[in-house]
Amino acid sequence: MGNTCFSYTVDMTLQHMEAQQAARSHVFLERCFWRKVSDMESLSVRGRELVSEIDVLEQGFMMCLQDPYDKHSNPQGFVNIGITENKVCYDLLKERLMRPDMTYLEPALLGYNNFVGIKSLREEAARFLTDYCHSPVPLNPNNIIIMNGCCSVLCALSAVICNPGDGFLTPTPYYSRIALYTGAYSGLQPVYVHLSSQVTEDQSLPFSLTIQKLEEGMEKAKQQGIRVKALILINPQNPLGEVYSPHLLKECLEFASRYSLHVILDEIYMLSVLDNDFTSVLSFRVLPDPERTHFIWGLSKDFGMNGLRVGMLYTENKHVVHSMSRLATFHQCSGTTQFMVYQLLRDRDWLDNVFFPTNKELLRESQTILVTGLEELGIPVLHRATGIYVWADFSKFLTSQTFEAEMDLWKRFIAEKLYITPGKAFECGEPGWFRLTTSVPNDILQLYKD
Repeated sequence: MGNTCFSYTVDMTLQHMEAQQAARSHVFLERCFWRKVSDMESLSVRGRELVSEIDVLEQGFMMCLQDPYDKHSNPQGFVNIGITENKVCYDLLKERLMRPDMTYLEPALLGYNNFVGIKSLREEAARFLTDYCHSPVPLNPNNIIIMNGCCSVLCALSAVICNPGDGFLTPTPYYSRIALYTGAYSGLQPVYVHLSSQVTEDQSLPFSLTIQKLEEGMEKAKQQGIRVKALILINPQNPLGEVYSPHLLKECLEFASRYSLHVILDEIYMLSVLDNDFTSVLSFRVLPDPERTHFIWGLSKDFGMNGLRVGMLYTENKHVVHSMSRLATFHQCSGTTQFMVYQLLRDRDWLDNVFFPTNKELLRESQTILVTGLEELGIPVLHRATGIYVWADFSKFLTSQTFEAEMDLWKRFIAEKLYITPGKAFECGEPGWFRLTTSVPNDILQLYKD
């Protein structure tokens, strides 16, 4: 039954008359989206800018938060397959997190702790990352900083390695909130390297990243008068789902070294790669520029704990560690949260024999259901390496090959209470692409079928 459920969902959505959909969409969006403040005289210039910076990703999140689907209490709410949350192992996580060993409390956990993270957690995190990232040498816990989420890590890191007005280079489509976060925090501006879906002699796969494209991005920044200080890569890539090969990673690191760029590797989806074919930057025995190479990971995606807010930075740069420690006071995790994470990461028997195998099995099953439905509609799907989301081409449903038409299609889905994320939200250079989250329970995917 599940194999055709998404096909049925899309068909039913697209059969409605466009005029009716447009009207319903307009009313709903006006009701659910955050509105700009009409009287902002009391705000600073920066405050006004923040009010105006409401993007599609935030709009979608707020809609789903205000009116979430629930089988029993709100069956007419939003079916959310647009936000990347791993929800397939909630019951398993709940059972583990409610065991007695998670509720330990001592005075030190209620008092002030090291701003960069409790020592026991940083030591366990170092052991965990050494093993699961296949580091050739044990990682140094003194090089780990714990903060309340990877967004906090990224923003603080951008502030200590870049000046306001500096640029960061990144391939698109990508998780565009990076620009919003770093712009708000440290005044960075993005320099986009737009990837193409067209397959050419030099590009064997759609949306392939090459060093030549990065070189072109540097030239574009030079022409625009932007001083690029960092290269930001997400691996596995979000939203493409591509896993970078060791060869490509090495080329990117060497490219950055030539230009004295910091490299920020966001590997937050590293344990959600279904075929285990993933290479972490921490697995390299030799780095071209270890002082400018920074690794980020957290528990939000691989453990399905977006709300726990735990992110980690690993860097060999002692000056970055010291500078980050000054900002860490604003981004601390609570002591009790850090203790829970410590207990979780050290329980290797449960992780290796229960959680990780079950999580991947359920992720693979959910992905199969969603992808099969898309394929029945003739919708191409790229890069299925990650089990949390897929990148799909809906361009044949657009009334014209424009981003306006893409948003019209998105609003038609919104009117039917189905949230998926349009490519424009990821700075995709081609209209019609959408990211769909696969890591949701099967009963959600089968909702419209049933």
